[in-house]
Amino acid sequence: MIKQYLFLFAAISFELLGTTTLKMSDQFSRFLPAVVCVVSYLLSFYFLSFTLKVIPISIAYAIWSGVGIFFTTILGAVLFKQIPGLATILGLILIASGVIIINIYSNSSLH
Repeated sequence: MIKQYLFLFAAISFELLGTTTLKMSDQFSRFLPAVVCVVSYLLSFYFLSFTLKVIPISIAYAIWSGVGIFFTTILGAVLFKQIPGLATILGLILIASGVIIINIYSNSSLH
């Protein structure tokens, strides 16, 4: 089970890299960021596929997308000066809460 969560962490990391370089690619007009973006998304889905052998898709996708949204917002603020407003911060808290609740109460469906 821990191996699947490591694969999920890798999938999230590559998704974050892909999303960040998507912004940097300037609508795919810059070659290197565009290539890194496409390769990162492919690797993200590749690693996500390994998690689905053990972790139910609803749980894996909730974690993948929730953590991705959370850290994408942080990266946007740090790298691109896209500072989130109060509503965004509240939404992120709700997303994080949802991911935690799903993980706590969905353990019975993992067996």
